Amino acid sequence: MLRRRGLEVATELPVSFDYEGMRFENGLRLDMMVDGLIIVELKSVEYLAPVHRKQLITYLRLTNCRLGLLLNFGSPTMKEGIHRIVNNL
Repeated sequence: MLRRRGLEVATELPVSFDYEGMRFENGLRLDMMVDGLIIVELKSVEYLAPVHRKQLITYLRLTNCRLGLLLNFGSPTMKEGIHRIVNNL
């Protein structure tokens, strides 16, 4: 649906990064990136744990993206399952 609206969507996107002088090729895999600007992390759990937010924040920092969405399909309603995470604001 996002693609039909003209947005560029990459799924299961491998990301390489450098950390303390070491190179990690395909060190992580993003669930979804929209227009190269927004990282979307998908979950289906009864309750989000603090580690889920930290995971997305780490992805934002390593990719220098500013905005991420954490979507939990296990929430009672989708409204409760959408969390907006920002980097360096």
